[in-house]
Amino acid sequence: MSLQSTDQIADLITRIRNALMVGKNEVRVPTSKLKVAVCEALKKAKFIADFNVEEGTPRGTLHVVIVNPGEIARINEISKVSKPGRRVYCAADEIPKVKSGRGIVLMSTNRGIMTGEEARAQRLGGEILVKVY
Repeated sequence: MSLQSTDQIADLITRIRNALMVGKNEVRVPTSKLKVAVCEALKKAKFIADFNVEEGTPRGTLHVVIVNPGEIARINEISKVSKPGRRVYCAADEIPKVKSGRGIVLMSTNRGIMTGEEARAQRLGGEILVKVY
């Protein structure tokens, strides 16, 4: 079994989406700096409850708590926008709004992974990674 994924973010959001569909409240994925940055942005926007990195060999595990037991999940829909075959970039004034501002987009900018609102406030464009509602 290989721990390597060709698209790390797609693997993470697919595991989160699958866990939500079967009613699980947490998921474990192989860790990377990119996945940790995406989880930090999702936690800051309050779409996931918590996450932590568990050290291990050959690679650590990222433990993502999607929702605390007994609560309703905040994520209704999560999808990858920019794919390896078709990258999607936008300027600061072209950043899309998701569901009239109720959702977010995560962007990769030259200052790191951030939400579309943060990128718009800092006048930064970049690659649109994930759309969450």
